[in-house]
Amino acid sequence: MYDKITPPATGSKITFDRGKPIVPDDPIIPFIRGDGTGVDIWPATEKVIDAAVEQAYGGKRQIHWFKVYAGDEACELYGTYQYLPQDTLTAIEEYGVAIKGPLTTPIGGGIRSLNVALRQIFDLYACVRPCRYYAGTPSPHKTPEKLDVIVYRENTEDIYLGIEWKQGSEIADKLIDYLNKELIPATPEHGKKQIPLDSGIGIKPISKTGSQRLVRRAIAHALRLPKPKNQVTLVHKGNIMKYTEGAFRDWGYELATSEFRNDCVTEMESWILSNKEKKPDLTVEENARMIEPGYDALTPEKQGKVCEQVTSVLDSIWETHGSGKWKDKIMVNDRIADSIFQQIQTRPDEYSILATMNLNGDYLSDAAAAIVGGLGMGPGANIGDTCAIFEATHGTAPKHAGLDRINPGSVILSGVMMLEFMGWQEAADLIKKGIAAAIANREVTYDLARLLEPTVEPPLKCSEFADAIIAHFGD
Repeated sequence: MYDKITPPATGSKITFDRGKPIVPDDPIIPFIRGDGTGVDIWPATEKVIDAAVEQAYGGKRQIHWFKVYAGDEACELYGTYQYLPQDTLTAIEEYGVAIKGPLTTPIGGGIRSLNVALRQIFDLYACVRPCRYYAGTPSPHKTPEKLDVIVYRENTEDIYLGIEWKQGSEIADKLIDYLNKELIPATPEHGKKQIPLDSGIGIKPISKTGSQRLVRRAIAHALRLPKPKNQVTLVHKGNIMKYTEGAFRDWGYELATSEFRNDCVTEMESWILSNKEKKPDLTVEENARMIEPGYDALTPEKQGKVCEQVTSVLDSIWETHGSGKWKDKIMVNDRIADSIFQQIQTRPDEYSILATMNLNGDYLSDAAAAIVGGLGMGPGANIGDTCAIFEATHGTAPKHAGLDRINPGSVILSGVMMLEFMGWQEAADLIKKGIAAAIANREVTYDLARLLEPTVEPPLKCSEFADAIIAHFGD
């Protein structure tokens, strides 16, 4: 099956059943060391994960690591432009769960981004990025401890599908001509709009299937969270892109109120139910006026639709969600994308899980990570129904490679996510405890040390930070 690599002689495969991992006590897990500083941060990560598993389970569980190759390291073994060899793809497909360090974006060859390629090859549709604060981590925000969110970013669609044509190319010119002369005039809502003839053209596909399977995972995650974190916010720009981002919002609500009807309540439904609870004899029209501030300015037809919505909610879920029962459900709401960037700073404690499309999620997850200390402390996972890859969220930082100075926190915390995904919560908790205690004790690498007041001199090396985390497992 393999050309240049050999799996461990012992260990078992992780399998999947309806999207959930079935994990043996001796799983074989492929790892990609990563380019640049991967040479430093992966050994630190492996050491911490192994120590946590050993302490948590006393030898009853053990990970059997399987080294596979991608990026520059793969080219050294497999040849020029072999950034993502078949050996690596075969191993990840066979063993189901993998973890990786940062990878260089190839120059030349046929792959725009190795990270994007892996997501698309294995249909890893959910990019999951937790952003929480560890006390003592330097942050530009006054109250970073209030932010504790998990970004669920759709991973396979949107502009990241990479369907675009260069300005001036034959296909771009043909497409613009067809759109300007045929499709736009045939769509009355577009009026007299025209695409400039010197444009590049890109396609932004958002599907119902892709949207709903992401929201499904987000809601399933919310069900595992404690109160008051049982909330999923659909983030979109549907006020402008009504048939792509607006559809994502609508499909998200549709899923929540069908597949998860007994577990979910929408924000609008909660208002209607709450109004009725506060005033049992409230008429439908009075309730409609309370949930729609501009009700009296609406046309009779639109007023009727608001009243129909109120009636539908009360008729369908009053028995199951009324009389305060909705307060124990998963709250599903939505926010405009530009607004949420402000609100994670001004009202961060109001949010828990943010489910959104690819581009929004890319921006939003990095912005949230900055509040809690930067990408050096930002873990990430890419999850599908038959595979999951956990990864560093930062770049390769080649100028720091081999110096034993970079912060390994992103990959270590991605390892925490991997352990939680596997159901090995005890080991995951040890690592989180160790990281929190090390940072609180000012035992940090240079990137955090230089931002602390007073600064930490000397900072810990990458390998020393791993040792500090392990030393604090018992705290």
